[in-house]
Amino acid sequence: MFNKKYILLLLVLITACAPAPQNQVVLPQFLPTATAYIDASYPTTEARVEANQIASGIDVRMERVWMEGKNVNADVCFTLPDAADWSIWSASLNYSGVILQEYGTTLLSLQEGDPGLRCDTLTFVVPPDADLTNASIVIHSIAAPPQGDDYCSVYMPKIQQSLAERGIGIVLDCVDVNGALTMQIISIPPEMTQQQAEEIVYSDEFYTITGPWNFAFNLSQ
Repeated sequence: MFNKKYILLLLVLITACAPAPQNQVVLPQFLPTATAYIDASYPTTEARVEANQIASGIDVRMERVWMEGKNVNADVCFTLPDAADWSIWSASLNYSGVILQEYGTTLLSLQEGDPGLRCDTLTFVVPPDADLTNASIVIHSIAAPPQGDDYCSVYMPKIQQSLAERGIGIVLDCVDVNGALTMQIISIPPEMTQQQAEEIVYSDEFYTITGPWNFAFNLSQ
């Protein structure tokens, strides 16, 4: 009996003194990323437009419209009024009572000349059941947002003349700020706040040209 008790005690002591097992670090398993695909419910079709419209002195042409997956794409070209960096400022896709104003643009080409010509692809994302049998894309405006000292070198005379024609007593001038010419509001009418004056002076109306240019098409499925 003594021997059995002794052996049992010895086993307990050996087990207690044995080093604790090390914690195992379990690394996460990353599943392979799913390959993107276009569901069969999204159709692919194309329509020739080959139409141009002139508004506000700008000739806009739409050559083709096509649907690829969820995207409705349109190739649009327009004449450039001057050497500034003009681009499509506002556009919409209209179908079945829906007006879609969110879109992306991809530059296709830019030709210098008199006039120059810029071409872009517009891309709108639509649901698979979108009825495009009687649709249209409207280019609402193009714009050349001021860059660098454009306000002083290009836009200030235009803005000041427009203010004078409207009878708005805002006076502008270009002053040197840290070595750079900067357009500033020198004086405003007493009944106007500084914020109101800035909203008028820095409105995008001074660097945009409005249409609209409307192109109808039929992408029947």
